[in-house]
Amino acid sequence: MATDAQQACFEAGIKFGSLYHQFAGTPVSPSSARSLEAAMAEAIENQPFCESVTVEIRDDRVANAIDHENGYTELTGSLMDVEMRIDYEGVGVSTRMTMTDGYPLMELVDVDDS
Repeated sequence: MATDAQQACFEAGIKFGSLYHQFAGTPVSPSSARSLEAAMAEAIENQPFCESVTVEIRDDRVANAIDHENGYTELTGSLMDVEMRIDYEGVGVSTRMTMTDGYPLMELVDVDDS
């Protein structure tokens, strides 16, 4: 059986997978980024044990990724910064998404089971 800390880490992974794979490919522009950030955070915060989600879609990256005259691009991990806080049975897990060699990876920042 998993420890509470292991379960908290698992819950963080589930939330990140849900966030990324639910929203990757969504059309985004600098003018729609704030509403998409809010929708993403609020959707994931509905899940059990999720204390907070911060999504920052970087307007500069979005603008640089637009390569046609329609004014939008598809959301990818390279366009956003994401942090989450999970609390499971008193164990707090802090996570974030970082780009590593051009690929979005989710990482544990801190596991507090004190």
